[in-house]
Amino acid sequence: MASRESAIQSALTFFDGGGFQARLADLVAIRSTSQDPAAAPEVERYLADAILPWLERLGFAAAIHPNPRAGFGPILTAERIENPSLPTVLTYGHGDTVRGLEDQWTDGLDPWSVTPRGDRWYGRGTADNKGQHAVNLSALEAVIDARGGKLGFNVKLVLETSEERGSAGLRDFVAANRERLAADVLIASDGPRVTPEVPTIAVGTRGTYHFDLVVDLRPGGVHSGHWGGLTTDPAVVLVSALGAIVDRKGKILVRDWLPQNGVPAEVRSVLAGCPVGGGDGAATIDPDWGEPGLTPAEKIYGWNSFIVLAMISGKPDAPVNAVAPNARATCQIRYTVDTDPEGFGEALRKHLDAEGFNNVRIENPGVRMPASRTAPGHPWVSWTVNSMERSLGKHVQVIPNSSGGLPGDVFVDHLGVPLVWVPHSYNGCKQHGPDEHFLMGPAREGIAAFAGIWWDLGEAGTPGH
Repeated sequence: MASRESAIQSALTFFDGGGFQARLADLVAIRSTSQDPAAAPEVERYLADAILPWLERLGFAAAIHPNPRAGFGPILTAERIENPSLPTVLTYGHGDTVRGLEDQWTDGLDPWSVTPRGDRWYGRGTADNKGQHAVNLSALEAVIDARGGKLGFNVKLVLETSEERGSAGLRDFVAANRERLAADVLIASDGPRVTPEVPTIAVGTRGTYHFDLVVDLRPGGVHSGHWGGLTTDPAVVLVSALGAIVDRKGKILVRDWLPQNGVPAEVRSVLAGCPVGGGDGAATIDPDWGEPGLTPAEKIYGWNSFIVLAMISGKPDAPVNAVAPNARATCQIRYTVDTDPEGFGEALRKHLDAEGFNNVRIENPGVRMPASRTAPGHPWVSWTVNSMERSLGKHVQVIPNSSGGLPGDVFVDHLGVPLVWVPHSYNGCKQHGPDEHFLMGPAREGIAAFAGIWWDLGEAGTPGH
């Protein structure tokens, strides 16, 4: 007789028996990088050959749509409606990846093959995001089988292929398809857990605001012997301007960029005792970096950060004895919903002028991905926590938003759904660099957790039903 336990065990048997690894290998083998225009046919093939037939076998009505923005990848939608009066869940994923960077991977590893080593599966897209949506759909398949072809709820899916290009076109598509995508809640997976061993729910994401700082003083370089010490060096001006924006320990000095009332009480409460870390040694958590007085969890999940993404003056690959004509830095603010990015540019201009940097220009300012957040205590969040803790027998950590960016704002703004992100990865997975990998332990917990979630959605007691 079908039961919750049998459905979870079926999903784990599939995982432990090698079925999931084989499925992941098939998905990773499709070189669906949206960042290379030549790979456009592979991006389309990912949806048409790998995902659509799978969904149709599971009883979905699925279709592939052109992106509303020319030059960006298609979007797949699917729905499995058993009864309109039942709860309806929307899930999401993206089938595109960043570039393979084949020449940078460790010997013996190939971005387009799944290679098991220790507790990891290496391959491009294993963590971001093919492995994560494959976990969820594999768990859904186990529940459909366990219930004899039924679920007891309705499920819809959006799978885009331009997430690694800023989810271009997704907002327009969702806005134009409100009725098609209407749901009670979004439950999906992307991003990292707080640590590899702690199951996590994120109820939003930080946004990203980008801008360039430019010091452009003359048409060309001038001799460093004749002019050094006499004429203004744009690199020195730029570095000094950056030092006026953030101090040497990472504290943001443009205070209008920050939550004016500090970390909100609800955010501080949910982050009490929250662990952070578990990377693979690529970076460290430096206790004296960032805003003083905040815990590491508050810094990354409840506060804003300023990052210099790139900086250049002169020709670093071929330096000459010259005072450079200009200098440029590309900068980013990661921000929470507790600040309004519309004021970031004006606040920066005012701050730079007050510090004497009138000759530093601000170019290309704007939001790349807006912030989003559902209340951590929302009934759907509590419901999912209870389901996961029942399946895994361990504490589930709720965070007010993921540290990275996801297009949750699109679904909040146009569908009005609460956000429940359940990540299966970790912050050391190297998702945008060489040697990207998926940890087997969190992946196995993920398939068990989602089998429980899918099962519980078909039972009485879901929020609002």
